[in-house]
Amino acid sequence: MQTRLTDLIKDTPEGEEADAILRSCVHCGFCLATCPTYQLLGNELDSPRGRIYLIKQLLEGQEVTEKTQLHLDRCLTCRACETTCPSGVRYGHLLDIGRGMVEQQIPRTTYATFKRYALRKLLPNRALSSFFMGAARLGRPFLPAHLKRSIQLKPSTNRTPSGKVHTRAMLILDGCVQPALTPNTNHATTRVLDRLGIAVITAEQAGCCGALAYHLNAQEEGLNAMRRNIDAWWPFVTRHENPVEAIIVTASGCGVTVKDYGHLLQHDPVYAEKAARISSLTRDISEIIAAETAALVPLLQAADISATSSSPRNLAFHAPCTLQHGMKLRGKIEPILQAAGFNLVQVADPHLCCGSAGTYSILQPELSRQLRDNKITALTKENPELVVTANIGCQMHLQGGTSLPVRHWIELLDETLTG
Repeated sequence: MQTRLTDLIKDTPEGEEADAILRSCVHCGFCLATCPTYQLLGNELDSPRGRIYLIKQLLEGQEVTEKTQLHLDRCLTCRACETTCPSGVRYGHLLDIGRGMVEQQIPRTTYATFKRYALRKLLPNRALSSFFMGAARLGRPFLPAHLKRSIQLKPSTNRTPSGKVHTRAMLILDGCVQPALTPNTNHATTRVLDRLGIAVITAEQAGCCGALAYHLNAQEEGLNAMRRNIDAWWPFVTRHENPVEAIIVTASGCGVTVKDYGHLLQHDPVYAEKAARISSLTRDISEIIAAETAALVPLLQAADISATSSSPRNLAFHAPCTLQHGMKLRGKIEPILQAAGFNLVQVADPHLCCGSAGTYSILQPELSRQLRDNKITALTKENPELVVTANIGCQMHLQGGTSLPVRHWIELLDETLTG
């Protein structure tokens, strides 16, 4: 793709990156077949190729309108197009650049601005999330059915790790809404890793991974959240005795962002090197468990799986886009669940997004619901007893559309090992 970027952007780091990405696109259109919004709307401008043309026009100084903003807003950033693209176009990074520039040029309505501001300030705040979730649990009997399904009763967390002292240690990201919505996910992770001889540490000062603000086009706000996490983790990474081996993330939506810290902060003279180190240490929990297979298999063999035979054994696994397209981690979780005695049913079109996509379900509710309903149809076609996933956002979004329980897969592994 030939480009003629304006002088205002051409020689900037963002301009050079955008120019390289644009030139790698060969207009083949393979991305159209895997783009969820194009499949629903049939509009070329709601496809990766169409949005690339819009961003190209923006960078070349052509007129930018609310229509441009609308088509960029409709993108889920699922990055299925990146998995499909034969040319390796880094569409997600190009979209971030384009959205950031459009946000500076096209003002939003007062209501839209307030809505996005409220999402940025409320959701990452753990204290507020816990308060509102507590209130929602108290009022759960009076909520509509779809909200009632999403508001889970807070599980007991009395089952603590063994208390053994381990020579191996890893950090874990608590995140922002996950401790309030599904606290057992990280508790289960801690127990499983304890059995594998790994201590799990939480850095109290770490918070939101920064994805929420960054993808709402408050990019500097998102970068500041990333810098705070780096500062919180750095003492554990660099300590002389027993430095942490990895930073574990149990929400793939956060994991794909933390793994990208090195890229997002590459031009920051203070944080660039630290960010690259943090990204290199970051692992989705599936990567950790897969790497510990040699130690896990004997534990599963020793566990009395028959004792939990009354629990659901036929599962439908939903692979979040951030796991399979963002982090390129496909086929890691399924063998672990099968080794734990679960049967995985076939799911059609597993590459398509469920419609959660961070705050997308709030900002684009109609498209999001259509995608969710399509995904639930695919997940439940073979009559599974349970749906499992690897991301808190997908979990809550899917649970709002089905009466089948939707859980994080690590909880099932924990229960199997516990017997």
